Amino acid sequence: MIIFKKTSILPALATLCFPPLCIACGALLEEEREEPFCPACLSRINRAEGSFCLICGKPLEAPSSDSGHVCGDCILHPPPFSRVRTLGIYEGPLLEAIHSFKYRKNIAAGERLGNMMARRNYDLLNPADYDVVVPVPLHPEKLRKRGFNQALVLAGKIARRFDRPINFTSLKKIAQGPPQVGLGRKRRERNIRGTFAVADESRLQKTRVLLVDDVYTTGSTVRECARVLKQSGAVDVAVVALARTRSDGHGRQAEGDGTDE
Repeated sequence: MIIFKKTSILPALATLCFPPLCIACGALLEEEREEPFCPACLSRINRAEGSFCLICGKPLEAPSSDSGHVCGDCILHPPPFSRVRTLGIYEGPLLEAIHSFKYRKNIAAGERLGNMMARRNYDLLNPADYDVVVPVPLHPEKLRKRGFNQALVLAGKIARRFDRPINFTSLKKIAQGPPQVGLGRKRRERNIRGTFAVADESRLQKTRVLLVDDVYTTGSTVRECARVLKQSGAVDVAVVALARTRSDGHGRQAEGDGTDE
């Protein structure tokens, strides 16, 4: 009788039965490919490279030597977070992949996106410099309907790669607030004020927090999260997200999926 070691045969069987596919277009991927996108889709991801705000990460039309490459919003309204970095713009293959993960419950796609986030070299942000990884929470009612927190899936991959603890119990979404679809930054910030709270401040004292979300729209959600985290003892909060929406040029963001959470 021939006995196969399960460690050698199971991965081969899994690859044979479920070959790796591009999470955006479904094309067959080479087995050794690290990225979850095919070469064509990967080349279409807009990484918003070039001049950007050192704090919120917003692409800038031209660098400003006077502000040290900090955008006007961050100068006039200093945010409670120190950095925001993303994989790219919320459009094309990246948008398709996020929708597959978030709305079609493709957890495997989310895990691969999380691995991609964890492997990314971010400008002026090293996840290894932070003490704890915290996902942006969902309200219990939304969590019940969706069945999972997409930010937690992503945060888990980052925490594992950098051997950092993940804290998904201290930061809570305690109120849903009105719909945010199509609203500008000021309205979103008013609506979301007081919708997050910290349940256990002792776990956050003097910590540097890496806050993880899926889509950065106007930043109102992560602003409020960072505010309550620092109010509860965190000394620094930086943000990483899968994607950011484009600005429409009038102080508002182009509509994505209607959420900023």
